[in-house]
Amino acid sequence: MTAVADDVLAETRAFNAELERQLAANPATHEMPVEQARRQRLEGGGIFPAPTFLPDRARDFTIEGRSGPIGLRVVAPEQTAVGAYLHVHGGGWALSAANLQDPLLVELADATGLCAVSVDYRLAPEHPHPAAADDCEDAALWLLREGFDALGLPPVATIGGDSAGGHLSAVTLLRLRDRHAITGAFAAANLIYGAFDLSMTPSQRLWGERNLILSTPILHYFGDMFLPGLSDEARRDPDISPLYAELHDMPPALFTVGTMDPLLDDSLFMHARWAASGARAELRTWPEAIHGFNAFPLRVTAAARAEQYAFLRDVVASG
Repeated sequence: MTAVADDVLAETRAFNAELERQLAANPATHEMPVEQARRQRLEGGGIFPAPTFLPDRARDFTIEGRSGPIGLRVVAPEQTAVGAYLHVHGGGWALSAANLQDPLLVELADATGLCAVSVDYRLAPEHPHPAAADDCEDAALWLLREGFDALGLPPVATIGGDSAGGHLSAVTLLRLRDRHAITGAFAAANLIYGAFDLSMTPSQRLWGERNLILSTPILHYFGDMFLPGLSDEARRDPDISPLYAELHDMPPALFTVGTMDPLLDDSLFMHARWAASGARAELRTWPEAIHGFNAFPLRVTAAARAEQYAFLRDVVASG
């Protein structure tokens, strides 16, 4: 487990208690229409901070995908860029958007020198699997084939995201390898509390009703929107659950997760299998941090982000 100071742990515990109190006083995510949950995210009416848009730093870009246009949110670093970070946002494959995390993308870009390119992939339930994975695959191919020139960047690529974004990042790397024989094109993967087994790891199944952003019922809710009608066995297809894939020829990866996250086992298991494949794999487990902690202004968040940025800088510099 990653070491933190006593005062950091105390702040994390106090935050968790207050968050749980707020969540208990309102309908849970799986108890409201998805349109309402999306509106809460956009308006800051839920527990996540209201989005801050930074048009002076972020610009929108559109590329053509197999199913139509795909939006990209591009944030260049203040310094000369050293490459690109293909960012895949979280939100249970059903919530959020590429333009709802401008401050995070600005911080990452300035801390690493990587130009953040966030994919506005199609959302469930209107667009179930494989729509999101197709859009991320198409965005990755565009970046490798045209994007560096279009954005004026050196040809260095990294990828990452949180929650559903961590899942889609891993799926994208596997699709590049298996469908296009592309390996080594991405120098690093930054996988933040991703869902890697959509048939449910033990920590997902055993968590229960307790709502700390996620719960077992909420995980079922998101999974059923993303994969309507699919059995557990069907959900173990490696294109859906990358934990079951052959993981050879994967780039160096950093796995970040909190110990109070129902997706804890997903990162623990995926890290172990990634390392067993022979790739560099690092794991940071943050004491008592919840799912989604990377979005909140906490000291444990600052420490976790610093580790992510250091990892990306190190891999790019050694590349």
